[in-house]
Amino acid sequence: MRPSMPTLLYLHGFRSSPQSAKARVTAQRVERINLQRAESGKPLVRWLCPQLPPSPREAMLMCRALLDGTPAEELALIGSSLGGFYATWLAHTLGARAALLNPAIDPARDLRGQIGTLAAWHDPALQFRFTAAHVDELHALEVGDVHAPVPNPQQYFVIIAQGDEVLDWREMAARYRGAQCTVLPGGDHALSGYAQRHLDPVLRWCLAPAF
Repeated sequence: MRPSMPTLLYLHGFRSSPQSAKARVTAQRVERINLQRAESGKPLVRWLCPQLPPSPREAMLMCRALLDGTPAEELALIGSSLGGFYATWLAHTLGARAALLNPAIDPARDLRGQIGTLAAWHDPALQFRFTAAHVDELHALEVGDVHAPVPNPQQYFVIIAQGDEVLDWREMAARYRGAQCTVLPGGDHALSGYAQRHLDPVLRWCLAPAF
C-alpha cells in the first residue's frame, strides 16, 4: 500500500488573497513540515492556495479541478471567513475534513451590500466586479439551511472569535454545533495571534491522518 500523500487546500476570504497573513504563515509552516517529511522519507504535503475569482461558482469549479482525483481521506481544507463557507461546501461535497477560521455563515445575505466595483485588500490596484449573479451563486453553495446546524459536524474543526467585528460569533457557534469548536473570548475577525496560538492545532487536525 502506497504511503498517503496529504493535500491541504487553503481558501482565503472575500477581497483577500494568498498574500493574507494567515495564508502566508500557513504556507511557511507547511514548508517546514515538508522538510521534516522529506528527511524521514515521507510523501510531502501538497499545498494549494489559489487566488479565488470573484464568482463563487467559478471559484468552486477551480477548486474541484485542482482536487480532481484526490481521495477524501488524503484531503483537508482550511477556510477563512468566506473561504470557510466555501470549505464547508467542498467538505460536504467531497467528504473531506475542514478547519474553519471565523467562517461566513450566510454570505449571500452579508455580501449583498457589496455589489459593485471593489478593490482587493492586498493590492488596491486590483479591482473586480461583484454582482447580483454572484450573490445567487453563493445561495447555490449553501449546505442545507444555513441557520441550522451543519450536517456531519464531525468533519469540522472551527475557531470562532467572540470579538469578531464582521461576523456574529453566535451564528457561527450555532451553525457548527457538534463540531470540534474553539470559541475565543475577545479576539477579532483576522484572528490576530493565529500563528502563535492556532496554527499548530489547525495543522495537527488537518494532517493527523498523514502522520
